[in-house]
Amino acid sequence: MISENELLQLMADLESDRVERTVSTNDTTKFREAICAFSNDLPNHRRPGFLLIGVDDKTGKASGLRADDALLRNVAGLRQDGEILPQPAMTVGRIVLSDRSGDVVVVEVHPSDLPPVRLKGRIHIRVGPRRATANESEERMLSERRIATARTFDARPCPEAALDDLAIDLFLHVYRTAAVAEEVVRANNRSVEEQLAALRFYDLKRDCPTHAGLLAFGKNPRHFLPGAYVQYLKLGGETLVAPVQVSREFGGNLFGLVQSLDSLLDGILEARPVRVTALRDATVWDFPRPAVREFLLNAISHRNYESNAPVRFHRFADRLEIHNPGGLYGDVSPANFPRQTDYRNPIVAEALKVMGYVNRFGRGVLDAQESLRENGNPPACYTFEPGSVTVSALKSRQFC
Repeated sequence: MISENELLQLMADLESDRVERTVSTNDTTKFREAICAFSNDLPNHRRPGFLLIGVDDKTGKASGLRADDALLRNVAGLRQDGEILPQPAMTVGRIVLSDRSGDVVVVEVHPSDLPPVRLKGRIHIRVGPRRATANESEERMLSERRIATARTFDARPCPEAALDDLAIDLFLHVYRTAAVAEEVVRANNRSVEEQLAALRFYDLKRDCPTHAGLLAFGKNPRHFLPGAYVQYLKLGGETLVAPVQVSREFGGNLFGLVQSLDSLLDGILEARPVRVTALRDATVWDFPRPAVREFLLNAISHRNYESNAPVRFHRFADRLEIHNPGGLYGDVSPANFPRQTDYRNPIVAEALKVMGYVNRFGRGVLDAQESLRENGNPPACYTFEPGSVTVSALKSRQFC
C-alpha cells in the first residue's frame, strides 16, 4: 500500500489518468468501471491505477469519510464477484489522514496480463482523466498487447488445431451474446477469428485456437487434449477392488460436459423423507446436489489439462470421491485452502462464469461444505498430493 505522502500527491494531481476520485461509498458500478479501466491500462503505463474513495474529484480534498471494515470488505469483494473478467489484480486499504480531514479507501489496481478486461461485456478504458468505452481500434490494441507467452496453459495456442475444429455456432449464438454487450455485438464488423481472439479463444499470430478455445468450443477436445473428460465409476463396495456396477465417460466441450454431468447427478443421487415434526417431513439426499456439482466444476476448472489423466468421479457404497489431476496452484497451499484462491486456467474459469455455471469466485468450496452440513453429511475431506487433489464426501447420516 502507498504511503500517506504518495496518497496526497495522487489526490492533488487532478489531471492524472492513473487516478479516479469519488466521495460515494456505495456506487459499485462506478467502482467496477474504474477498476476495469485501470486493469486495461490503455495508455500502457505498466503501473498501477488508483481509485480513491473519500476524495472530492473537483478539489482533490478529503471528504471527511470515516471508513469502516464493512466498506473495505464490500470494495474488496468486487475483485471476485464475477462481474469483471478476467479477475483484476488489486489491493484495498485504508489510510487515515494525519490532519484528521478524513479517511481514504485506496484501491490499487494493477494492469492485467490478459487484456482486454470486460465489465458485463464492455471494455472500459481511461482517456486522459476520464473513463470511456473502448472502440474497435482500442480493443484491438489491447488484444495485441496481450503477453505472447501467456503464463497459463489455457491461454497458449494449440498449433495442431484450426478454426474448423471449433463449433462456431456455439460461440456466436450462445457464448458471445452472454459475454459481450448487445450493442457491441451489433456494431461488430470483425472476423470470427478476431472475435474469438478478443475473448482469448484464438491466437491471431499463430492462426489457431488456444487451448481454452478448444475446451470451450471444440468439436472434439480430446483429440488435442486426451485427458479432457470425466470418468464415472459406481462401485459395489468401499474400495477400488469392489465390483464395478456402472462405468461411463463424459467428454465434449465444456458446456456440453457440464450439461451431461448435470443429467448424471439427476439420475444417481438418492432422496428420502425424514420426519422433522409430527406434521412435517423434509427431504434429505445421500449427497446434496449443489455440493457434488461444485466439486465437479472445481475439478473441471482447476485441473491440469496438460495431463492425459481424466477427472475421476467414483461412487463407493459409503462415499463419493473426485480426483483432480492437478495439485494446488499458485498461491494456494494446504495451509490457506480454501480461503486463498488462484487459477491454473483463468480463461476456463471465466467461461464457466459467463455461462452461469459458476455464480461467484472464491466461495465454491465453502458453499459446498455448508450444503453438506445442512443435509446432514460430515464435512468433505481433501487430500493434497504434488500432482492431484482428491475430495471425499461421506453419505448423509440419514442414509447410514
